[in-house]
Amino acid sequence: MANAGKASSKAGAPVTVIELFTSQGCSSCPTADALLESYANRPDIVALTLPVDYWDYLGWKDTLASPKFSARQRAYAKTRGDGRVYTPQVIVNGLKHAVGSSAADIDQAIAATKPTIEPTRIGVAVKSVNDHVVIHVDAAPDAAKAGEATIWLALISRRVEVKIKRGENHGRSVVYHNVVREWMPVGMWNGAAATIKLAHHAIKQSDADGCAIIVQHGDAGPIVGAAMLQQW
Repeated sequence: MANAGKASSKAGAPVTVIELFTSQGCSSCPTADALLESYANRPDIVALTLPVDYWDYLGWKDTLASPKFSARQRAYAKTRGDGRVYTPQVIVNGLKHAVGSSAADIDQAIAATKPTIEPTRIGVAVKSVNDHVVIHVDAAPDAAKAGEATIWLALISRRVEVKIKRGENHGRSVVYHNVVREWMPVGMWNGAAATIKLAHHAIKQSDADGCAIIVQHGDAGPIVGAAMLQQW
């Protein structure tokens, strides 16, 4: 549950969010998977890997994929209205897509989203305190125009190495970074500063060693705030 009025001075600086939709069955994806590490290491970016399942029929079932992520990628395409769903695909700040293996395309998408996202972006912070995850979300620059957004918790595995035995990447060992293992709503934000406190035992999973917080309008709209907890 979110409590208003307690977080305006505690949240971190606004960051860019990059979501990489990838698949172990896609021969074009390992380059993008490696490239994501450079973005994941930047303090001004929350970079996430969301493995999709729609290439499983090619001969190798992706060991990290979830139909939730495939649905999220399709929702972005529907919201944009262009129908573009492919791998490797990066979505920047919930607004623009880019080829996930091209740093130039990703950087161009980051720059292109700034005029739209900067006026509404907010600071978010997340930390682990006494067996709880504590989330702080800033107030909107203009609360009256902020609208409602979902506060999402993404449980992540920071590094996962997979040996692929069949399919297009047969024989390859691929390292994935900030792999999302679960994606769940933990509160709503209406423009006022907010604090959310979650018990570790209620949200932690054995295959997750960190988490990200995403504040997003709609299911596939603009992402106005985010933060990363690298370690519990």
